Amino acid sequence: MTPVIRTRVIRFSVLARVLHWLMAVMILGMLFVGAFMAASVGPSYAALVALHRPMGIAILLLAAIRLGNRLIVPPPPLPDGMPAIQRIAALGSHILLYALMIAMPLVGWGMLSAGAYPVVLWGPVRLPPILPHDPALFALLRHMHTWLAFTLFGVIVVHVGAALLHGLILRDGVLPAMASWRRGRTGREDV
Repeated sequence: MTPVIRTRVIRFSVLARVLHWLMAVMILGMLFVGAFMAASVGPSYAALVALHRPMGIAILLLAAIRLGNRLIVPPPPLPDGMPAIQRIAALGSHILLYALMIAMPLVGWGMLSAGAYPVVLWGPVRLPPILPHDPALFALLRHMHTWLAFTLFGVIVVHVGAALLHGLILRDGVLPAMASWRRGRTGREDV
């Protein structure tokens, strides 16, 4: 009988995992809310907008926290045998994801500012405009916001596909580093 050798997966920190999964749910929710907004009119549109704006700002704040955490607590190393092209693709896709998580809400906020629409978080709490009122700029930013959303959706599909490839086919520890909540080692301490 051959002994089973178990390797311990080096995991992302608990904070990184919590932020990842919380933001994954929020971003997917935002993409669906945005799609429904584009197809809605009347009271349902207003309700979706009232949900979309504060969620976008929450995603912006969480993305900033997540980026700060990633800079302070580096992610676990990629598997030693991973080809260079996959390493480059992993780095590039993560940079693109972070850029989109920050750019999407900022472009949305700028778009609303240029359209002279308030960014209401809840009740009387509103964010100040970050751009001057300009209908042409509003139209440009609205178009940009839509294309950034399509890009984000595409990058998420590729990200999920890569995670499934690593988790189901390659089984190289990349997926459990973010997806597992069992005890294991993190890049630092599992705190």
